[in-house]
Amino acid sequence: MAIGITHAQLHYHVLSHIVEHGYAPKISSMTKTFAASEAEVITALKALQEYHGVVLHPHSSEVWVMHPFATAPTNFFIQAGSDSWWGNCAWCSLGAAALLDRDLVITTTLGAEAKQVGIEIINGEIQNKNLYVHFPIPMMQAWDNVTYTCSTMLLFESDVEIDDWCMRHDINKGDVQPIDTIWQFSKVWYGNHLNPEWQKWDLEQAKDIFSQFGLTHSVWNLPDGKERF
Repeated sequence: MAIGITHAQLHYHVLSHIVEHGYAPKISSMTKTFAASEAEVITALKALQEYHGVVLHPHSSEVWVMHPFATAPTNFFIQAGSDSWWGNCAWCSLGAAALLDRDLVITTTLGAEAKQVGIEIINGEIQNKNLYVHFPIPMMQAWDNVTYTCSTMLLFESDVEIDDWCMRHDINKGDVQPIDTIWQFSKVWYGNHLNPEWQKWDLEQAKDIFSQFGLTHSVWNLPDGKERF
Protein backbone atom coordinates (compact mmCIF):
# COMPACT_ATOMS: atom_id res chain seq x y z
CA MET A 1 0.00 0.00 0.00
CA ALA A 2 1.05 3.58 -0.37
CA ILE A 3 3.14 4.94 2.48
CA GLY A 4 0.89 6.64 5.02
CA ILE A 5 -2.40 5.19 3.72
CA THR A 6 -3.52 2.10 5.61
CA HIS A 7 -6.25 -0.33 4.56
CA ALA A 8 -8.40 0.86 7.47
CA GLN A 9 -7.99 4.56 6.68
CA LEU A 10 -8.81 4.09 3.02
CA HIS A 11 -11.73 1.76 3.69
CA TYR A 12 -13.23 4.10 6.27
CA HIS A 13 -12.88 7.15 4.04
CA VAL A 14 -14.49 5.50 1.00
CA LEU A 15 -17.27 3.74 2.89
CA SER A 16 -18.25 6.73 5.02
CA HIS A 17 -18.32 8.86 1.84
CA ILE A 18 -20.69 6.36 0.19
CA VAL A 19 -22.95 6.33 3.26
CA GLU A 20 -23.05 10.13 3.37
CA HIS A 21 -23.26 10.93 -0.34
CA GLY A 22 -24.49 7.75 -2.07
CA TYR A 23 -21.38 7.46 -4.25
CA ALA A 24 -17.65 6.84 -3.82
CA PRO A 25 -14.98 9.57 -3.79
CA LYS A 26 -12.87 9.89 -6.93
CA ILE A 27 -9.15 9.24 -6.96
CA SER A 28 -8.57 12.96 -7.59
CA SER A 29 -10.44 13.76 -4.37
CA MET A 30 -8.54 11.13 -2.39
CA THR A 31 -5.19 12.64 -3.41
CA LYS A 32 -6.22 15.76 -1.47
CA THR A 33 -7.65 13.84 1.49
CA PHE A 34 -4.49 11.79 1.96
CA ALA A 35 -1.99 14.39 0.68
CA ALA A 36 -0.74 11.76 -1.75
CA SER A 37 -0.06 11.48 -5.43
CA GLU A 38 -2.48 9.80 -7.81
CA ALA A 39 -0.04 6.89 -8.18
CA GLU A 40 0.12 6.46 -4.38
CA VAL A 41 -3.67 6.45 -4.06
CA ILE A 42 -4.01 3.90 -6.86
CA THR A 43 -1.35 1.72 -5.26
CA ALA A 44 -3.25 1.88 -1.95
CA LEU A 45 -6.56 1.08 -3.65
CA LYS A 46 -5.05 -1.90 -5.48
CA ALA A 47 -3.58 -3.19 -2.23
CA LEU A 48 -7.00 -2.85 -0.59
CA GLN A 49 -8.49 -4.78 -3.51
CA GLU A 50 -5.97 -7.58 -2.97
CA TYR A 51 -7.15 -7.59 0.67
CA HIS A 52 -10.72 -8.03 -0.60
CA GLY A 53 -11.71 -4.64 0.79
CA VAL A 54 -12.79 -3.01 -2.49
CA VAL A 55 -13.44 -3.83 -6.15
CA LEU A 56 -12.01 -1.37 -8.66
CA HIS A 57 -12.91 -0.52 -12.24
CA PRO A 58 -10.25 -2.47 -14.18
CA HIS A 59 -9.10 0.39 -16.42
CA SER A 60 -9.46 3.47 -14.22
CA SER A 61 -8.92 2.02 -10.71
CA GLU A 62 -11.89 4.09 -9.47
CA VAL A 63 -14.06 2.43 -6.82
CA TRP A 64 -16.67 0.13 -8.36
CA VAL A 65 -17.79 -1.82 -5.29
CA MET A 66 -17.14 -1.48 -1.60
CA HIS A 67 -19.24 -4.09 0.09
CA PRO A 68 -22.02 -3.83 0.94
CA PHE A 69 -22.50 -0.92 -1.50
CA ALA A 70 -22.22 -0.73 -5.29
CA THR A 71 -21.38 2.47 -7.15
CA ALA A 72 -23.09 1.31 -10.35
CA PRO A 73 -26.77 0.37 -10.86
CA THR A 74 -27.82 -3.05 -9.57
CA ASN A 75 -30.99 -5.02 -8.91
CA PHE A 76 -31.10 -3.65 -5.33
CA PHE A 77 -32.12 0.00 -4.82
CA ILE A 78 -32.07 1.30 -1.25
CA GLN A 79 -34.00 4.44 -0.40
CA ALA A 80 -34.41 6.40 2.84
CA GLY A 81 -36.33 9.59 2.25
CA SER A 82 -34.52 11.52 -0.47
CA ASP A 83 -31.27 9.55 0.01
CA SER A 84 -30.48 6.44 -2.02
CA TRP A 85 -27.82 3.78 -2.62
CA TRP A 86 -27.31 0.54 -4.53
CA GLY A 87 -26.58 -2.78 -2.86
CA ASN A 88 -24.77 -5.58 -4.66
CA CYS A 89 -27.10 -8.43 -3.66
CA ALA A 90 -29.68 -9.45 -1.08
CA TRP A 91 -27.03 -10.05 1.57
CA CYS A 92 -25.20 -6.79 0.81
CA SER A 93 -28.41 -4.76 0.72
CA LEU A 94 -29.38 -5.97 4.17
CA GLY A 95 -25.85 -5.19 5.34
CA ALA A 96 -26.14 -1.71 3.87
CA ALA A 97 -29.44 -1.24 5.69
CA ALA A 98 -27.73 -2.24 8.94
CA LEU A 99 -24.94 0.30 8.39
CA LEU A 100 -27.37 3.05 7.41
CA ASP A 101 -29.43 2.36 10.56
CA ARG A 102 -32.55 4.21 9.52
CA ASP A 103 -36.02 3.44 8.20
CA LEU A 104 -35.74 2.53 4.53
CA VAL A 105 -37.01 0.41 1.65
CA ILE A 106 -34.98 -2.01 -0.48
CA THR A 107 -36.57 -2.39 -3.91
CA THR A 108 -35.61 -5.41 -6.01
CA THR A 109 -37.06 -8.00 -8.35
CA LEU A 110 -37.51 -11.64 -7.40
CA GLY A 111 -34.85 -13.75 -9.09
CA ALA A 112 -33.80 -10.64 -11.08
CA GLU A 113 -36.91 -11.23 -13.19
CA ALA A 114 -40.23 -9.42 -13.56
CA LYS A 115 -41.87 -9.27 -10.13
CA GLN A 116 -40.82 -6.26 -8.07
CA VAL A 117 -40.90 -6.25 -4.27
CA GLY A 118 -40.08 -3.70 -1.61
CA ILE A 119 -38.49 -4.77 1.66
CA GLU A 120 -39.44 -2.27 4.34
CA ILE A 121 -37.20 -1.95 7.38
CA ILE A 122 -38.77 0.15 10.14
CA ASN A 123 -37.24 0.60 13.59
CA GLY A 124 -34.72 -2.10 12.75
CA GLU A 125 -37.35 -4.71 11.87
CA ILE A 126 -38.16 -6.19 8.46
CA GLN A 127 -41.88 -5.73 7.86
CA ASN A 128 -42.36 -8.36 5.14
CA LYS A 129 -40.49 -11.47 6.27
CA ASN A 130 -42.02 -14.02 3.88
CA LEU A 131 -39.05 -13.96 1.53
CA TYR A 132 -35.98 -16.15 1.08
CA VAL A 133 -32.38 -15.49 0.04
CA HIS A 134 -30.69 -17.97 -2.28
CA PHE A 135 -26.91 -18.48 -2.11
CA PRO A 136 -25.87 -20.59 -5.14
CA ILE A 137 -22.11 -19.89 -5.12
CA PRO A 138 -19.89 -21.66 -2.56
CA MET A 139 -18.13 -19.17 -0.29
CA MET A 140 -14.78 -20.76 -1.16
CA GLN A 141 -15.35 -19.52 -4.72
CA ALA A 142 -17.01 -16.20 -3.86
CA TRP A 143 -13.98 -14.03 -4.66
CA ASP A 144 -13.15 -15.82 -7.93
CA ASN A 145 -15.60 -13.37 -9.54
CA VAL A 146 -17.24 -11.50 -6.69
CA THR A 147 -19.40 -9.35 -8.97
CA TYR A 148 -20.96 -12.47 -10.48
CA THR A 149 -21.30 -14.05 -7.03
CA CYS A 150 -23.23 -11.03 -5.78
CA SER A 151 -25.43 -10.95 -8.88
CA THR A 152 -26.76 -14.43 -8.02
CA MET A 153 -27.66 -13.78 -4.35
CA LEU A 154 -31.31 -13.00 -4.96
CA LEU A 155 -34.68 -12.96 -3.22
CA PHE A 156 -37.56 -15.37 -3.82
CA GLU A 157 -40.97 -16.12 -2.34
CA SER A 158 -40.57 -19.89 -1.92
CA ASP A 159 -38.22 -22.84 -2.17
CA VAL A 160 -40.28 -24.18 -5.07
CA GLU A 161 -39.74 -20.91 -6.92
CA ILE A 162 -35.98 -21.29 -6.41
CA ASP A 163 -36.05 -24.85 -7.77
CA ASP A 164 -37.83 -23.63 -10.90
CA TRP A 165 -35.48 -20.66 -11.30
CA CYS A 166 -32.38 -22.86 -11.00
CA MET A 167 -33.71 -25.28 -13.61
CA ARG A 168 -34.64 -22.52 -16.07
CA HIS A 169 -31.28 -20.76 -15.76
CA ASP A 170 -29.07 -23.85 -15.32
CA ILE A 171 -27.70 -22.55 -12.02
CA ASN A 172 -26.98 -24.97 -9.20
CA LYS A 173 -29.21 -24.70 -6.16
CA GLY A 174 -27.28 -23.70 -3.07
CA ASP A 175 -28.43 -22.68 0.38
CA VAL A 176 -31.80 -21.04 1.04
CA GLN A 177 -32.32 -18.88 4.11
CA PRO A 178 -35.26 -16.81 5.44
CA ILE A 179 -34.70 -13.11 4.90
CA ASP A 180 -34.89 -12.35 8.63
CA THR A 181 -32.05 -14.79 9.34
CA ILE A 182 -29.87 -13.00 6.80
CA TRP A 183 -30.94 -9.64 8.21
CA GLN A 184 -29.71 -10.62 11.68
CA PHE A 185 -26.57 -12.19 10.17
CA SER A 186 -25.85 -9.07 8.08
CA LYS A 187 -25.93 -6.86 11.18
CA VAL A 188 -23.04 -8.84 12.63
CA TRP A 189 -21.16 -9.46 9.38
CA TYR A 190 -21.13 -5.79 8.42
CA GLY A 191 -21.24 -4.43 11.96
CA ASN A 192 -17.55 -3.47 11.98
CA HIS A 193 -17.38 -1.99 8.50
CA LEU A 194 -17.64 1.65 9.57
CA ASN A 195 -15.04 1.23 12.30
CA PRO A 196 -11.99 3.43 11.57
CA GLU A 197 -9.89 0.45 12.74
CA TRP A 198 -11.70 -1.99 10.41
CA GLN A 199 -10.09 -5.29 9.39
CA LYS A 200 -11.44 -8.02 7.14
CA TRP A 201 -12.70 -11.11 8.92
CA ASP A 202 -10.21 -13.95 8.68
CA LEU A 203 -11.37 -17.46 7.74
CA GLU A 204 -11.78 -18.64 11.32
CA GLN A 205 -13.77 -15.54 12.29
CA ALA A 206 -15.97 -15.95 9.21
CA LYS A 207 -16.67 -19.59 10.02
CA ASP A 208 -17.57 -18.64 13.59
CA ILE A 209 -20.08 -16.02 12.41
CA PHE A 210 -21.59 -18.47 9.92
CA SER A 211 -22.01 -20.98 12.75
CA GLN A 212 -23.67 -18.40 15.03
CA PHE A 213 -26.51 -18.07 12.53
CA GLY A 214 -26.88 -21.74 11.63
CA LEU A 215 -25.30 -21.36 8.19
CA THR A 216 -24.15 -24.96 7.96
CA HIS A 217 -24.96 -25.82 4.34
CA SER A 218 -21.91 -26.85 2.29
CA VAL A 219 -22.11 -23.50 0.46
CA TRP A 220 -20.73 -21.89 3.63
CA ASN A 221 -17.75 -24.22 3.99
CA LEU A 222 -14.38 -22.49 4.25
CA PRO A 223 -10.87 -23.93 4.66
CA ASP A 224 -8.88 -23.60 7.85
CA GLY A 225 -6.43 -20.74 8.12
CA LYS A 226 -5.92 -17.12 9.06
CA GLU A 227 -6.21 -15.66 5.56
CA ARG A 228 -8.71 -12.85 5.17
CA PHE A 229 -12.11 -13.71 3.71
